[in-house]
Amino acid sequence: MTRLLRAADVRSLITPGDALDAVRSAFVRLEAGEATVPQIMDFEFPGGEAHVKGAWLHGDRFWSVKAASGFTGVGSSGVSVVISASDGRLAAVVMDGGLLTELRTAAAGALAASLLALPELEQVCVVGAGGQARFQVEALLAVRPVTRVVVWARRFEQAAECAAELTARFGVAAAGVSELEPAVRGSQLVVTVTPSREPLVRSGWLSPGAHLTAVGSDMPGKQEVEAGVLGSADLVVADHPPVAAANGELRHALAAGAVRLEDVVALGRLPRRRSENDVTVCDLVGIGVQDAAIAGLLVRRAEERDTGVVLTAG
Repeated sequence: MTRLLRAADVRSLITPGDALDAVRSAFVRLEAGEATVPQIMDFEFPGGEAHVKGAWLHGDRFWSVKAASGFTGVGSSGVSVVISASDGRLAAVVMDGGLLTELRTAAAGALAASLLALPELEQVCVVGAGGQARFQVEALLAVRPVTRVVVWARRFEQAAECAAELTARFGVAAAGVSELEPAVRGSQLVVTVTPSREPLVRSGWLSPGAHLTAVGSDMPGKQEVEAGVLGSADLVVADHPPVAAANGELRHALAAGAVRLEDVVALGRLPRRRSENDVTVCDLVGIGVQDAAIAGLLVRRAEERDTGVVLTAG
């Protein structure tokens, strides 16, 4: 039996809390060597890009492959295929417009914050005002108390619109800001969620005790954070250091000699800050185990609740 699952099915079956649990387990199993993760396929097109990621978490019923894309003026989209690891049969096609990707990316950000950010956050700075900015704040609020959120984007109007939506949806005090540096300096947590190809957050901006999670850099040409930010951090973490070294902020920091790969800690080790004054950085490039874990959970739930459309051959 093959199921067709859409965004509405995902929303009915998977909560942000479910996504966090699945992603945490996936990273721990990846670090333990309990995953098969092929190399990521990246594509660049005029006005857009695409990524193909796959993985199997050993012992799971399913493995999955996801193709996700983003184009200027169109936004992001995605499709996943979920396949039996015992007989190769196609269990599900997930045509959710990229919702699973949004959920698992936000879950990784929440995991990083739960491990590395201070227990209470007076101010959080979100760099970027797209869809993932909303998902990151929603997931963060489940793991940390936040007094206020400030949002920066290249266009102030977009930042203000995002902030207003955050307040309306989640009840958190939020405001758009036009100046990035003071917003970063005044925040205990900074999350970057842009496709920038030049550094936005600069060396020396993070205050003692601050944590930064970089989400947007998932291809070699992208960079949101100056290499010196990683170089001066007390702890640098990556979802998967070898992949971050090729595709993430870590790539630029290694090229600049700001950090050594052997000093970067995998998120699956569930690292913690040593003191309240430590500055910490987490580089999230996105790994196929996240997709496999959340897609597998989705299909199991769909089977239990008989959700989705059953497809037949012919």
